[in-house]
Amino acid sequence: MREITYAEAVREGLSQRMREDSDVFVLGEDIGVYGGAFGVTRGMIEEFGPERIRNTPISEAAITGAAVGAALTGMKPVLELQFSDFITIAMDQLVNQAAKVRYMYGGKGHVPMVVRTPSGSGTGAAAQHSQSLEAWVAHIPGLKVVQPSTAYDAKGLLKAAMEDPNPVIFYEHKVLYKSKSDVPEEEYTIPLGKADVKKEGTDVTIIATAIMVHKALEAAEELEKRGISVEVVDPRTLVPLDEETIIASVSKTGRVIIVHEAVKRGGFGGEIAGVIAESEAFDYLDAPIRRLGALPIPVPYNPVLEKAMIPQVEDIIKAVEETMRGA
Repeated sequence: MREITYAEAVREGLSQRMREDSDVFVLGEDIGVYGGAFGVTRGMIEEFGPERIRNTPISEAAITGAAVGAALTGMKPVLELQFSDFITIAMDQLVNQAAKVRYMYGGKGHVPMVVRTPSGSGTGAAAQHSQSLEAWVAHIPGLKVVQPSTAYDAKGLLKAAMEDPNPVIFYEHKVLYKSKSDVPEEEYTIPLGKADVKKEGTDVTIIATAIMVHKALEAAEELEKRGISVEVVDPRTLVPLDEETIIASVSKTGRVIIVHEAVKRGGFGGEIAGVIAESEAFDYLDAPIRRLGALPIPVPYNPVLEKAMIPQVEDIIKAVEETMRGA
């Protein structure tokens, strides 16, 4: 199997779906000749033309509103927001329109749209271009939320998102765009709501999302040398959430660390902790549930401060060792 980057996997998934379904089109700022802020759509305008790779004005509210309208009339738009922080400008269209239409019209209205957007820190883009706001949209009934951590997952989950009749928010961590993994050339689908056990273990479960999956795996490798067997679970989709896989893993190991890049306060880790606490897994816990997340401050521009704000591999290792000691 060939190895390609995360960005290439997203582009390939988009292109394959567009070739098979003429109702699929992409819209966003500078996605045409320029190829998007991170080059994901580079070269697509040459194949599909400006009608299906549509450059838009600099207005996230207008882009999202146009996508909602297009989806309601039978099209299948995929919109790119240059940075996930800008989803705040589109919240009325997403929260009060896209998320509500199917329910309000008794299932007769569908909004099959995908919002692709780069998220996370690590590029020195500072406070307005580095946030992780997935918990905001995960709170809204009617929206599905996806966070792929690998190129393989990105392609398969994107296909599932584009085939879904509901609006899907598809977070692509910007630091992962250059990461590589084995990805089949042919089309394949990863169902929304199906977690992946990235590494099996017996002593403690780490539930991690997006780039934290990679940090968790790095921590697990070091902890193995210290005699601690770590299981790493990647939910892949926050909504719908694969509670069954999470509960089974925690029931097996009896200990759990939940880690995400978003600010810990109000982060989605609290929801996962609640799922565990309200399930049969709670009876198997040998230590309290522990959460790791960013400090409650705007993301700093300074790279040293930025790194200090976000959980790092050494923070995960420390949390696991303290949990094993019952500290």
